[in-house]
Amino acid sequence: MKLTFLYQPVKDLSASVAFYRDVLGLDESWREGDTTAAFALPGTEVELMLDVPPEDGPEWAAGGFFAVDSVDDFAAAHSDINWVGAVIDVPGGRSASFLDPAGNCVHLMDQSG
Repeated sequence: MKLTFLYQPVKDLSASVAFYRDVLGLDESWREGDTTAAFALPGTEVELMLDVPPEDGPEWAAGGFFAVDSVDDFAAAHSDINWVGAVIDVPGGRSASFLDPAGNCVHLMDQSG
């Protein structure tokens, strides 16, 4: 597992992009439609991902996004984890989320697509 993104759900992408860009001085690194944008975090390979989630479920909570070889294989090997939501297709691969013992959301992604 490698941390790739810090996931931050937002209600208004335009206002959030303006804040992180204009107030905090971060550089936007990519954008996916009207709902997702990412910013480079200086001194690290990790990016900050801002996203307008499609719903309010626990699988859309803030947390780290970790890259794994296969989300499906990881989920099958860790059926005892408190999975939330479904495994979903995302640009370039698959994603799934679970809650750690303290109730924090952990996101997984792969580049299988």
